[in-house]
Amino acid sequence: MAETKSLGFNTRQIHAGASPDSATGARNIPIYQSTAFEFRDVAHAARLFNLEEVGYIYSRLTNPTVSALQERVASLEGGVGAVCCSSGHAAQVMSLFPLMSPGKNVVVSPRLYGGTVTQFSHMIKRFGWSAKFVDFDDVDGVRAAIDEDTRALFCESIANPGGYVTDLEVVGKLAQELGIPLIVDNTTATPYLCRPFEFGATLSVHSTSKYLTGNGSVIGGAVVDSGTFDWSASGKYPSLSSPEAAYHGLKFHEALGPMAFTFYGIAVGLRDLGMTMNPQAAHYTLMGIETLSLRMREHCRNAEKVAEWLEGHSGVEEVTYAGLKSSRYYERGKRICPKGLSGLFTFSLKGGYDACVEVVNKVSLFSHVANLGDAKSLMIHSASTTHRQLTPEQQEAAGVKANSIRVSIGIEDAEDIIDDLSQALG
Repeated sequence: MAETKSLGFNTRQIHAGASPDSATGARNIPIYQSTAFEFRDVAHAARLFNLEEVGYIYSRLTNPTVSALQERVASLEGGVGAVCCSSGHAAQVMSLFPLMSPGKNVVVSPRLYGGTVTQFSHMIKRFGWSAKFVDFDDVDGVRAAIDEDTRALFCESIANPGGYVTDLEVVGKLAQELGIPLIVDNTTATPYLCRPFEFGATLSVHSTSKYLTGNGSVIGGAVVDSGTFDWSASGKYPSLSSPEAAYHGLKFHEALGPMAFTFYGIAVGLRDLGMTMNPQAAHYTLMGIETLSLRMREHCRNAEKVAEWLEGHSGVEEVTYAGLKSSRYYERGKRICPKGLSGLFTFSLKGGYDACVEVVNKVSLFSHVANLGDAKSLMIHSASTTHRQLTPEQQEAAGVKANSIRVSIGIEDAEDIIDDLSQALG
């Protein structure tokens, strides 16, 4: 199906990027398990390598199965293009790669997945980049942290692990006012629940391993471009606005307009960093996305029921689900994610760390794994696992407590999920 922009979300999650295979008529997207693709002739090969024609060269750069997924994710996010890569962490690096250079910084919310905090605190320093962690609820603080070397803002729409909701409307306006791209990790919300581009975000990133695939089978990531940012206006993004030596002086933004970031991500980012998604992973994710809206509705319904039950339990100190009317983010959550607040949150136990250990060891329906967004209900003690490498101060800023358990509520019968928690809590 070539044109899907006017179709509804449910239709696009099935049809965007998909059409019967031209060679065989196969209705599902085939897994093009091929390293390379044959050129028609020397002139055809030269045009592809010179970015004069779109096509397939080598699967580190482009692959038909991965391209179908890129088109589908971009359609669902309302973007002009996407780059799929090997993991969510790869997607974060890929989102920054065209924007940053040694000495530049990114202003970051502290309410992030622990691995992301570590990546921004330590790994990016090896590129000569730096991160400033600022509470995104403090808009004046965010504004004050931005300086001449700031090249992006970064946050999560619904933060992992606590379910904190970023006020994208406020942050998006600030980013647009200052002419700085806002990058939103939309993994936990998915494009079904949250539309970052409608609030002024420039880029959206995903760990496709989570809700998009929905079955815990493959690792992958995606960067989606809104196509709305003027990369040439300020002179701060020379990778996109200045001549690229490797392409004979091509100016990506001048030549490719709204598709500049996407083409750069493939032609330079994937070429040089090699963070490539394999076609089998793309295939599994394409299949998973076909039921995304159905699953997200069920995740939200179940999470609300489970959170309400936990809130009433005598052994529970706090529940962080933003879908609860008692949450400080309830009204914001309805505004930013009107269809629901996903299935991720934490609950804290009055019995402290030891009580958490007992619950994690006693559950039977829940899987004790370092993942989220699966059809199955998942559970983990974040302070000792996913956020273990953070300092106590970073853990507190991220909303991680020693007496809290992170749950990713699945799509089983809610009564069975509650029964499992009930027997574990005692």
